[in-house]
Parts: sequence; C-alpha cells; structure tokens
Amino acid sequence: QVQLVESGGGLVQAGGSLRLSCVGSGSMFTIKTMGWFRQAPGKQRELVAVLTRGGSTNYADSAKGRFTISGDNAKNTVYLQMNSLKPEDTAVYYCAAESARLMPTNWALVHYWGQGTQVTVSS
Repeated sequence: QVQLVESGGGLVQAGGSLRLSCVGSGSMFTIKTMGWFRQAPGKQRELVAVLTRGGSTNYADSAKGRFTISGDNAKNTVYLQMNSLKPEDTAVYYCAAESARLMPTNWALVHYWGQGTQVTVSS
C-alpha cells in the first residue's frame, strides 16, 4: 500500500504563488508516476501535472507556463509550484500515484490518493 500526504495549500491573491508538497510512504518502490489533480466545486476532478520516476513531465493546458511539477525520489516527494495564480485555479488539489508508467487522465482509474489540500485564489 501507498500513503500520500499533501501540504502547502492556502489562500492567495490572484497573481500570487503557492508550492504544494506531497510525501509518499509505504510501498513507494512500486510507484512509477506521480501527479496532481484538482477538483473545483461542481466540477470533475481533472489532471493538472504528471511526473514520472524518470523525470518526464506533462501538464494540462491550463497549467502550462504557470505550474511546475518536480520531485525528489530519495524523499518520495513531489512538488507543484504554482505561479501567476488565477481565481479559476481555486480547487482542492490532490496528489496521485500510480504503479503504471502512465497516469490515467480519468481520475476514477487512479489507485492512490492523498487527502487533498485546498487552494483558494482571491480576485
């Protein structure tokens, strides 16, 4: 089993920055891909950014140029640096992990989740 714990959410003004962290524990040696999803009120959970153990990254169009995903394999930690935040970025952000090489874009197929951290961007 894998456990994920997020931190770093909060309230920020539009244009500001936040850095989310996710620490994994348990059978992290099985994990090949980690990422961040988000879910705004009344909306589906959507993929934001993905990082493979080999260092490849992928971003949703809404995150490109503003968000950066990075990780520290030795610490089983993945980060999401969010800059130039907009009110539409307001959501609960969830850390996700998969033993597959590819992170599913369909959240229902993801195996491991953190508890989520709230990000609120005020206008």
